[in-house]
Amino acid sequence: MTTFVDRAVIEVRGGPGGAGADAFRRESGVPRGGPSGGDGGHGGSVILEADPQLGTLLDLNYKRLYQAERGLHGEGSNRTGRSGQDLVLRVPTGTVVYDDETGELLGELLTEGDRIVVAEGGRGGRGNARFKTSTHQAPREWEPGGEGTERRVRLELKLIADVGVVGEPNAGKSTFLSAVTAARPKVADYPFTTLEPGLGVVELSGFRSFVVADIPGIIEGAHEGKGLGHQFLSHIERTRVLLLMVPVDSPDPQQELDLLRTELAAYSVELAERPFIVGLSKVDLLAPDEEPPAVRADGALGVMSFSSATRRGIDALLEALWIATRADDGSAGSDDEEWWTP
Repeated sequence: MTTFVDRAVIEVRGGPGGAGADAFRRESGVPRGGPSGGDGGHGGSVILEADPQLGTLLDLNYKRLYQAERGLHGEGSNRTGRSGQDLVLRVPTGTVVYDDETGELLGELLTEGDRIVVAEGGRGGRGNARFKTSTHQAPREWEPGGEGTERRVRLELKLIADVGVVGEPNAGKSTFLSAVTAARPKVADYPFTTLEPGLGVVELSGFRSFVVADIPGIIEGAHEGKGLGHQFLSHIERTRVLLLMVPVDSPDPQQELDLLRTELAAYSVELAERPFIVGLSKVDLLAPDEEPPAVRADGALGVMSFSSATRRGIDALLEALWIATRADDGSAGSDDEEWWTP
């Protein structure tokens, strides 16, 4: 099983440029050959490229320094040295790149093929042929190659998903993910079975689909570093909609919901303002004539009950999530918005 790694700090160094050549023509029949020193080749750059086939930054943790190829020196007969090859490092989509020393945001890699040059190669030095003028016919000047850029970069992976599932440990998040997608997270009847975020694609009729992210359980004080969920809260910062999951067998469903909202607000004001739906899970544990507990969820797009085990209410919940993920771009149909009132 691949270990999930969502942070990496690496040293990157562009290749140095090649030096220019100091040479003169030496040809038969040319008693006074002019300068013929070629330029040095440019050094290669270090480039990060987004690859959707990757899901972790683990590979970059095996090596500390990544350096591109140097440029070759120029030669006589005005031959330019070969430029160094770029070093392309593949990273998962959703990777955010920072200068680790200054904290400057260098860029984000969100879609397949996105690229960021994190260390430019040095320029090639000029050969002595470049210094020839009408009054300076036999220059001996040449330039050394430039040094490549060197920096330490910090990579942070933020999963790209439409829906982020948030709940306390053992709220049924992993069971929900396995029930509605092809993902197979670990499911057990004890807390903290989810030790790393999981992604799954929900397929609906009409060729519709959206991506769901499940993060480890949130406990009180998660924003301060308690439990596991705080480490992965950043992974739901890119989601369009949150599904706050509260099991119906909770000792106090209202208190549990309030705790989730408090922890989200303490971690990020922006995250707390994200549209959300409250999902009351595990309704299969209720008696046939028993109603789900009533909870107050001010600002929620809806409060919906469901069971991942029996799939009761699952279809309605998925349709609601689909509409919510498309609400901001206007693609949701008005006929599908009956559930919006909590």
